[in-house]
Amino acid sequence: MARRKLVAGNWKMHGSLAENAALLDAVVAGMAGLRGVECAVCAPYPYLPQLQARLQRTDIAWGAQDVSEHAKGAYTGEVSGSMLRDFGCRYVIVGHSERRALYGEDDRTVAAKFMAAQQAALVPILCVGETLEQREAGATEAVVSRQLDAVMDAAGAGALAQSVVAYEPVWAIGTGRTASPQQAQEVHELLRRRVAGRDPALAGELRILYGGSVKAANAGDLFAMKDIDGGLIGGASLVAAEFLAICRAGAT
Repeated sequence: MARRKLVAGNWKMHGSLAENAALLDAVVAGMAGLRGVECAVCAPYPYLPQLQARLQRTDIAWGAQDVSEHAKGAYTGEVSGSMLRDFGCRYVIVGHSERRALYGEDDRTVAAKFMAAQQAALVPILCVGETLEQREAGATEAVVSRQLDAVMDAAGAGALAQSVVAYEPVWAIGTGRTASPQQAQEVHELLRRRVAGRDPALAGELRILYGGSVKAANAGDLFAMKDIDGGLIGGASLVAAEFLAICRAGAT
């Protein structure tokens, strides 16, 4: 059975109440009647109530871009999974390359956040990916395998059944460079084989998204690859027409 495509927007640190309202209205209108693809929007924490109010009677899911590894306590500035659930979140991004690079999140922290998300009944979108230097050094397989294995080691391979994995080559995020469909497929296939080594049945069901300068112009070719099950969309998710075109590329 074919895996249903998921297209998830990551607004990163963008937005305002007025800008968001216009964007969400356009996306809701454009998604009406579109079948065969799931759509989600991951926004900064302050805008989650706005997403909940606008999207709760639609088929569009919403989520956050990060979550604390702790359930509660003296962690000033942190946001727990249960708090995200209070605002109707279904998804939360964990391990994004910007969190790893800019805020020092290591594999252990990412695994802890993954488990905290699931304990709060959220679906983590686990990001893995290599830098340009690592790719040029031939280390892509080692890097993405290590990042994936850290979560399977901590949570158990079975935990991936209630998650989504996103391959985001760091060298293609926000740079305008995109992995070719074949380059992306090779890594997606590698990740699926890695999971199959621990749970063959799960590997065939796991959704693996591609992220890295996905646009309307290249989404169709990327989504046509056997092991690419949708996209985690950055800048293009801020432009309604682009985001909707990407969603349509994933529809069956």
